[in-house]
Amino acid sequence: MTLITATALRDLLTTDAPVRVLDVRWTLAHPDGRDAFAGGHIPGAQYLDLDSQLSDHSRTCLGRHPLPTGPALQKSLRGLGVNDGETVVVYDDAQAAGSSRAWWTLTAAGLTDVRILDGGWAAWQSDGGQVETGPGRTPVPGDVTVTVEDLYDGARRVLTRDQAAHIGELGTLLDARASERYRGETEPVDPVAGHIPGAANLPLTSVLDEEGRFLPADQLREVFAGLGVQRGDDDPVSGAYCGSGVSAAVLVAAADSVGISLALFPGSWSQWSQDLVDEPDSTTGLN
Repeated sequence: MTLITATALRDLLTTDAPVRVLDVRWTLAHPDGRDAFAGGHIPGAQYLDLDSQLSDHSRTCLGRHPLPTGPALQKSLRGLGVNDGETVVVYDDAQAAGSSRAWWTLTAAGLTDVRILDGGWAAWQSDGGQVETGPGRTPVPGDVTVTVEDLYDGARRVLTRDQAAHIGELGTLLDARASERYRGETEPVDPVAGHIPGAANLPLTSVLDEEGRFLPADQLREVFAGLGVQRGDDDPVSGAYCGSGVSAAVLVAAADSVGISLALFPGSWSQWSQDLVDEPDSTTGLN
């Protein structure tokens, strides 16, 4: 199960079931969501920092948000009180980007019950969920075990740069960025504008409704089928990328929720475009 509703989470928190809630508020403009967390969060939630705990910036040539190592992720999760056997629920307040990155990273690390709060913080509030303020409670250290040494070789399919370059020959490569970035009309972050040759544009907003919830299952299947993506693990690989491997996880999560498997190119356009700068004779990806 990929998603959980606010109502279902509220009900779950009233039981004796082991549940850990992680707040992953993050945006490109405001990557540190601690102030928002302190202003109001789900009672008992812990803040999971995308930039420092779901990324490892010491790993070079892998884009703007390289994946953390398994041992580093285990240390972070234990520090947040995560235990083996718990249901982990992740949420954010920005179109599911932070929570989808957390969901992808934790499941790639081998955690088996990780769910995205559908609609995020807004859904929790509109559903009448209680609100806690302040820096959060000090957790008892957890005992969660991450057996994966490197998440690039973890439990979820990952595309390398070379695989992303050729995926169009077998399957479909989806670009989760806004259409104007895909078309190369603007590029506010990376050194080159454009997209990976052969990629199709599917902005992450295409799989969400106006309230930031994932579309119903039948609509999601239609969206993906419209771009030729409707098959599972045993069929030609399809994948997704974005600017730096964060918002593309929204497409992967949406697909996963309806039984469709998408691989993730974690380096995404940030890695691809930097390689173009470093290797100016290679293809630009511009149309």
